[in-house]
Parts: sequence; C-alpha cells; structure tokens
Amino acid sequence: METGKILMELRKEKNLGQKELAAYLSLSTGTISNYENGVHSPDLVTLCKLADYFDVTTDYLLNRTAYRYSAKKMDQHLSRDYTLSDVVDTVLTFNSVSIGHLMEYARFLQYEQEKGEPENGKRRKRNE
Repeated sequence: METGKILMELRKEKNLGQKELAAYLSLSTGTISNYENGVHSPDLVTLCKLADYFDVTTDYLLNRTAYRYSAKKMDQHLSRDYTLSDVVDTVLTFNSVSIGHLMEYARFLQYEQEKGEPENGKRRKRNE
C-alpha cells in the first residue's frame, strides 16, 4: 500500500477531514489530497509530524512495516512494572514452541477476563 493510501486510512480512522489535517500541518487541502492520491509525497518534516499526529512510526507511513506503534506507545506502562516494550523484548527471545504456548495461555487469560475474572485473581462465586 502506498503512503497516500495509508495516510487516507489513518485520517478516516480518526474521522478527520482533509481540511482539518491540512490546518494541523499548516498545509493546503490540495496538498493533503495530492499526498493521498500519490501525486506528491510528504517531506521528512511533514512525515514526522504525520507520524506524531497519528501515533505511528514513519516506517508504517512509508509502508516499510505493518507494525504501527510508535516509541511513545511502546513505552506505555501495561502495569506498574512492565511496558509494552518489555513484553515485546521478552517474546522476541522465545522459540516458536514457546510462542505457541504463550499464545495459548494468552487466549486462556482473555477468556478468563471476559468471564469476569477480577484483577486480584480470585474467582467470583457463581451466585454473585
């Protein structure tokens, strides 16, 4: 997918018009339209502003990766002790068998959470 199409998808995900995005970037609506239609590409400064605005990486905007998350998002705390980066770094050390087990356990935890498992790990009685 081209940068313009990615930009259009991100803009639509935020229910944002070309006019609003253009105003944020101090550009014309025509320039945004040209980006989205592949007539022109954003310069490096604009590309970085777009990445910051949509909270994605420039590599994602350039279609170099399907991975969207910015460094800011990766540093987000998932709990008091762990960031998203900590989890990803750990998973990257696993072999394929361990990843399979991890995914099975993650699905189990999702199931338990959807059933109403409290955060302290104690199950509720069925009558509650």
